[in-house]
Amino acid sequence: MVRSFSFAKADRILKRSEFIRLSESGKRIHNRYFLTVFCPGHKRSRIGITVSRKVSHHAVIRNRLKRYCREYFRLNRDRLAGNWDINIIAGKEAAEISAAQAFSSLKTVFERLSKEAGG
Repeated sequence: MVRSFSFAKADRILKRSEFIRLSESGKRIHNRYFLTVFCPGHKRSRIGITVSRKVSHHAVIRNRLKRYCREYFRLNRDRLAGNWDINIIAGKEAAEISAAQAFSSLKTVFERLSKEAGG
């Protein structure tokens, strides 16, 4: 199996209308740091990341959280069963987490999402 390590524009959810569609029709998975909204996608799994100012007023912290989410998705999207549109929304407690904590939290989210695909 060839593993894709790139993160192209086609792997991202960018349009407001797509985020709205996800929030209206998607299912939700909660954990301590993230709320994940997802629904079946089309040709490939895509990700959108939302980190509001409620999480932190510091852009550095918000951008770090987005990097963690993108990196986890880039390295692990091939483990997802099926094609999904996923919006990861950071909670207030996520502002203080390390990369290892973020990856662990996202791992549980992706495992639950894959179970959802199975049945």
